[in-house]
Amino acid sequence: MKIYERKVNYYETDQMGIVHHSNYIRYFEEARVSFMEQAGYPYERLEREDIVSPVIGITCKYLQPVKFGDRIRIEVRLIRMTKLKCMFSYEISDAETGEIRARGTSEHGFITREGKPVVIPRDKPEFHDAFLAQLEPEE
Repeated sequence: MKIYERKVNYYETDQMGIVHHSNYIRYFEEARVSFMEQAGYPYERLEREDIVSPVIGITCKYLQPVKFGDRIRIEVRLIRMTKLKCMFSYEISDAETGEIRARGTSEHGFITREGKPVVIPRDKPEFHDAFLAQLEPEE
């Protein structure tokens, strides 16, 4: 598990000061990019090595609203890794109270910029090993 924290900006909210639902997906992405940095394999490196990782599925369960000025904590886990794709889970909570605000998952493939599948263990063993070390399968 890796932790990412941030403060909610005004522009992310609606007129009631509540975060728009689409921003939770952006929070997942920020946390995932941070996860990769913390795991020692930043996303920029992956792209320099001609690999992109498109989202092929995403879920979000909204439990309690996040509001302007809240400080949120996002726990991100790599829960599944195959030779062609991976899945992350996310839990967004209030950084001060610990109250869980949302949970979700995202699934990603691995392809070249030309759209050809990348077999991670064979084509990028260093990346595979770095990610495999972070794997926390679902319970």
